[in-house]
Amino acid sequence: MPIGVPKVPFRIPGEEDSVWVDGYNFVLINRLHRERILFSGQQVDSEIANQLMGLMIYLTIEDDTKDVYLFINSHGGWVTPGIAMYDTMQFVQPDVHTICMGLAASMGSFVLGGKWIIYRSGFDRSSTLGKSRFHSRAVCNAQKMPVRVMIHQPSSSFYEEQTGEFVLEAEELLKLRETLTRVYVQRTGNLLWVVSEVMERDVFMSATDAQDHGIVDLVAVENTGDFT
Repeated sequence: MPIGVPKVPFRIPGEEDSVWVDGYNFVLINRLHRERILFSGQQVDSEIANQLMGLMIYLTIEDDTKDVYLFINSHGGWVTPGIAMYDTMQFVQPDVHTICMGLAASMGSFVLGGKWIIYRSGFDRSSTLGKSRFHSRAVCNAQKMPVRVMIHQPSSSFYEEQTGEFVLEAEELLKLRETLTRVYVQRTGNLLWVVSEVMERDVFMSATDAQDHGIVDLVAVENTGDFT
């Protein structure tokens, strides 16, 4: 006889009656959300972005004085949902802390830019990777792997269409590149020409280098829980 996943009663805040839900995962995730802890652990797409944006707005309505913590372990994703997440962090009143754990590549690195410059951090063994395909900034690291950060320009997938449509697609891609570049300039404090040059190709940095370049502000010290 299969055991299955147990169900537990759960009462949504503001509701009188409880509902039965799958136990462990729901309770764990709900508990984290109640503590204002969010995770971006998948490719950034419309579904994931909408979920996280909705949670940030919900937590703002619930209490706009408490900080929100967004942990990032993402390989990147699509530029428009990533920009939407970034804009939402600027819109909500609570301070949003972004913490890179594992990998923050492409749009994962872009979202790492966060709301306030002083609230961006990464673990000492995290890696930051900025990738062409709508990827910008990241932080990640593994047990024996050196911390690396990589930034580069956005790219488009193979596009097969009439010449006029292709030109419009190219113009839109250039606009997206300009948008990402401006945000990087604002968040890193580097000059426009420096950021543009770095984005031309894949550039990898250590966590300390990423901190020096303004990509993250704090680097967690191993085994101490402290930040430098």
